[in-house]
Amino acid sequence: MMPVYPEKLQRLLELFESIPDRELRGDMLIDYAARFRGVPERIARRPYPERNRVPECESEAYVWGEEHRDGTMKLHIAVENPQGVSAKAMSVILDETLSGLPPEQVVQVSSEIVYKIFGREVTMGKGIGLMGLVNMVQAAAKNILASRAAKN
Repeated sequence: MMPVYPEKLQRLLELFESIPDRELRGDMLIDYAARFRGVPERIARRPYPERNRVPECESEAYVWGEEHRDGTMKLHIAVENPQGVSAKAMSVILDETLSGLPPEQVVQVSSEIVYKIFGREVTMGKGIGLMGLVNMVQAAAKNILASRAAKN
């Protein structure tokens, strides 16, 4: 059974999967990475807490989920390694396609999207780190849901 992803993410996955040219795909990812913005100070200040760190990511990525009043969430991701182009690209993709959705939808996003975006030729280390980033985004959404449940 094929996973069902939120519409914006699904469209983006289809776009990446339709591009067999590795170089063109790489250029697109570099364009995404160029749009990366750090975490606002109102969310977190350096040094970032270890509980927000993506353990598998060599680019020192950190993830926060902020709940909005309307029940949606906003992702905030820090990538501390200036050479972390792949992590920055993935962060922008996750933010642009998942922020504004309810956490119930975000928790269903599988880390398999890494291969749909970066291709099967992604190195094992990089793949594990990027999948860890997706898993931390899921964990941020789960934390929002758990916090909600604790209030009720």
